[in-house]
Amino acid sequence: MASTRWPAPAKLNLFLHVNGRRADGYHELQTLFIFLNHNDWLEFEVIPGSDTLTLSPAIPGVPDEQNLIIRAARLLQAKLPSPQGAHIQLEKVLPMGGGIGGGSSDAATTLVALNQLWQAGLSEDELAQLGVQLGADVPVFVRGRAAFAEGVGERLQPVELSSAWYLVLKPDCHVATAAVFQDPDLPRATPKMALDNLLAGEWKNDCESLVKKRHPEVANALGWLLEYAPSRMTGTGACVFAQFEDEVTAREVFAKVPKGLDGFVAKGENISPLFWTLQQFK
Repeated sequence: MASTRWPAPAKLNLFLHVNGRRADGYHELQTLFIFLNHNDWLEFEVIPGSDTLTLSPAIPGVPDEQNLIIRAARLLQAKLPSPQGAHIQLEKVLPMGGGIGGGSSDAATTLVALNQLWQAGLSEDELAQLGVQLGADVPVFVRGRAAFAEGVGERLQPVELSSAWYLVLKPDCHVATAAVFQDPDLPRATPKMALDNLLAGEWKNDCESLVKKRHPEVANALGWLLEYAPSRMTGTGACVFAQFEDEVTAREVFAKVPKGLDGFVAKGENISPLFWTLQQFK
């Protein structure tokens, strides 16, 4: 029987350019997403004939109905012809507020898994449309393919990236995405470029200099990593990462990480672990 334990993988933004601010307050972006084989786990127990949704354990300080997992399930419930509920067990591995997509990935896994388990029958496009209501990063997790993203992050073009290993560090601070994008000092004028030119150019994150200024912990972690390999911040932080060609080198550097810095080593994946779990049902 196909598993009801589903992965919610981390992502990295290999580059992130802010091209401008729109009239609605959102920002035009160009970014490159890759998945990591490091993830939260969600386990689903379906409750037929009921619209009950429970999440265990609760996230401290986040009421269930505001949690992205429950919100995702509610959006999908609204598309069902008859009531279906679920008990959802979350094994939290990915750090919160880290810029590696933990909450967005959890929401996407909820949509994909319950669409299958409830036999809701929504297409990938329909699930992605639900996902963007929860956050700009949710559709890339729903689609499960490494991608170049434009717009607010919802216009996706699949890409095939060469194999690499990543050492990810989580400084001891929480960076609020909204605060970064509202900050008057955020660079907002990087010219839009064609994907081929972006892939061939030097990769950077337009949010990095601002976040380093506001959060010295991020600057310190990144400064340490840069001694060993090309390194950047992902998303709006706080996580920073270094890229390596092989696992052995990545783990050798990880063994030297200063005390007080949490982190992990993971392989980059062009196809999300969530995609392979879904294939068990095909």
